Amino acid sequence: MRNAICLAALMLAGPALAEPFHHAYGEWREYNRDWLAACPDVIDEDGPDFYAYSCFASTGSAELNGASLPAYKLTLIRNRLDGTLDVAITVAPMTGAYDADRAMELHFGGAAPLALRLGESLETRFNTTNQFFVLEPQRTGLIEKMQERAAVTLAVPLEGRPRPVESRLSLQGVMASLDFMETYARRVAQY
Repeated sequence: MRNAICLAALMLAGPALAEPFHHAYGEWREYNRDWLAACPDVIDEDGPDFYAYSCFASTGSAELNGASLPAYKLTLIRNRLDGTLDVAITVAPMTGAYDADRAMELHFGGAAPLALRLGESLETRFNTTNQFFVLEPQRTGLIEKMQERAAVTLAVPLEGRPRPVESRLSLQGVMASLDFMETYARRVAQY
């Protein structure tokens, strides 16, 4: 009985743990289940990349790379200047690189895979070589599906490997992360 009471108390405290906090790196952050959302304190409208003027939220694979970071990440990026919402896939395994001649695929259970090809439905931006932004018309449908599902399997073809590497990515926390980014998009001193 005591275990049941403790479990119930933890379950009730769970939503309270998702409170925004100010991080030492100069960002407001919030953990939402398997996602981390962040909005920097300052908006630099002339910044060199999306970090300068965006909020973002991401989840990563269990597989880590040499920097002890997720080898594969799915990221939502809200432009704080115009409200645009982007989706990016980061491919940074310990060895190998994305084979741009083949499509990445997102597998949502019970649905046909969403094939994403560089130059057609994926592009790189800024100074990144391993972060791929999803283009329209796929982007809007993908964001909607991410809000409806609990997980997605990302299949990434790597150079020199016949079969794609598959990583299951949690989507639990997507909706709360979108809410956080919308709420904190304009919470800065200069606005």
